Amino acid sequence: MRASALFSVPFRVVDGRIYVEVKVDGKGPFPFAVDTGAGGMGRADASLVADLGLALTGSGQTSDGVATADVRTVRLSSVEIGGFVRRDLEVATRDYSGKLTREAAFAGILGREFFADGLLVIDYPAQRLTFSRGALAPGQEGVLAYERPFRVPVTIGGVATEGNLDTGANVTFVLPKPLFDRVGAGAAIREAGAGKLTNTIVRTGSATVAGPFRIGAETLADVEVRVSDRYPELLVGAHALQHFRLLIDQRSKSVALCPPAASSRR
Repeated sequence: MRASALFSVPFRVVDGRIYVEVKVDGKGPFPFAVDTGAGGMGRADASLVADLGLALTGSGQTSDGVATADVRTVRLSSVEIGGFVRRDLEVATRDYSGKLTREAAFAGILGREFFADGLLVIDYPAQRLTFSRGALAPGQEGVLAYERPFRVPVTIGGVATEGNLDTGANVTFVLPKPLFDRVGAGAAIREAGAGKLTNTIVRTGSATVAGPFRIGAETLADVEVRVSDRYPELLVGAHALQHFRLLIDQRSKSVALCPPAASSRR
């Protein structure tokens, strides 16, 4: 671990999603997902609230980009990962894991605000999560600026658009139908069933898009994508990101998608 690192911990991957071990209120560890698509400090699954006997403290709303839903909130006295502690966090709670497999179930989520005051490095090939006081410099080679977290420039073939980098989405890409019509080159859409968002079930299709998909200096080609009439924006999910190192610096509104470090290449 570098001297500047606040923590550096291993993670496991289940269907593209990142899981780390977290202590809550001094108890645990519990499995938490790391989700860059989740606003706020995080979420507490109903199972964690029951296990710790937490009292509901208030209410709020959550959005999945398609619909909003009312949720209750609880207060966590402390959340600890790799020896790094944040205290007195109010987070939303609901049954997030009830319909997941035992392997994929989680007790909570670390949202993007949990990492807002430092540099988050998600090294997928090495399966290591590092948080430090390092920084990304806007204008630096390979660094992408964003206005809304974490929407960055993406090019599909010759079409320039914007994609939302979401480590909590167990897909490669989700394309709104109008975007697919521009980049799909006549590819057939196959029935893919329902896609589950946080608050919504949306009907999706699947197709293979040649692309190439370019995010910064990185490229993916011949990609199996989901297509949805209802989804409002291009989603770049965990299965697209898991080949790279993802660096996020919310202080400078910058991200970088980098090839694996030499030591982590297989």
